Amino acid sequence: MNLLLAAFRILIGLLPVFAFLLALILLDSFKLVKLRIVAGLIVAGGLAAIASLVVNSELGSSFDLGATALVRFIAPVVEEILKSAVIIYLIARHRVAFLVDAAIIGFAVGAGFAAVENIHYFVALEENGVALWVVRGFGTALMHGSVSAIMAILSKQFVERHGGPRPWVFLPGLALAIVLHSGFNHFFIAPTLTTVLILVVLPVFFVAVFHFSEIRTRDWLGTGFDTDSELLETITAGRASDSRIGTYLVDLRERFPPETVVDMVCLLRLRLELSIRAKGILLARQSGFVVPPDPDMEGRFAELKFLEHSIGRTGLLAMSPLFHFSDRDLWQYHMIGKG
Repeated sequence: MNLLLAAFRILIGLLPVFAFLLALILLDSFKLVKLRIVAGLIVAGGLAAIASLVVNSELGSSFDLGATALVRFIAPVVEEILKSAVIIYLIARHRVAFLVDAAIIGFAVGAGFAAVENIHYFVALEENGVALWVVRGFGTALMHGSVSAIMAILSKQFVERHGGPRPWVFLPGLALAIVLHSGFNHFFIAPTLTTVLILVVLPVFFVAVFHFSEIRTRDWLGTGFDTDSELLETITAGRASDSRIGTYLVDLRERFPPETVVDMVCLLRLRLELSIRAKGILLARQSGFVVPPDPDMEGRFAELKFLEHSIGRTGLLAMSPLFHFSDRDLWQYHMIGKG
């Protein structure tokens, strides 16, 4: 009987957060965050939990902090910084395309963190009732996943709005995650009521985020695909000289050797082709089709790297007005390179 009760407690402590994560993955229309990546993020979150337990213990003993001060003020800061590290890395490396993806990666990290933390407390707390694990499973665990997801969503939004992953754009999301976590640990209202509020508010919040993200994604795909196609057609047909791009290329011709300008035109054309290919894959996925890997893609990426190296940093900087690529557009290269 005790064994069955222990299994039930573990199940209640772990199942809700992973069920919610699975629901987020299933809600994603494009399925861009692959399961192996999700698994890696869960592991990363678990490692963050282990590191947090060590750091919190050291801080508590070194500064003679009481349990209340540690839980309410120190632990939220330590834990959210460690959870956010992997999220910041992925966003800064252009591995996150849309707000939906940010929500999934953030929640996956939080789910891994919550799982290890709950296992730790299950071992550490010898006598505990089922009610505690209902609160920890449906309350604390979902809180960890949610605040990490909110941090990722807000950071992704700031990166897009401010043109790149500058260090300061991650601070608002991190600060909000810390405040929400600390507020949860203050127990301003009864834990059972907090758990109920989380179960009511979270689904509404994430459905709204997914809906907003899907609208923006469709707009970006439609506008971006048409714009890239028209520009590529202009260059291929030799009509670039009649456009603003042609005028700018003439200016570049006066500043760089002819062979470098030729490489610049080739690079612009290749980037457009890759961008169109990536958007086409996304549109196909949205319609339920699977696009097979392009066997020539490895050669195209080799050519892309060669051209960028040949043009050099100064040349690429001079070309930047020709590239309307955002953080999301840069992500395309990673996505299409992985097939």
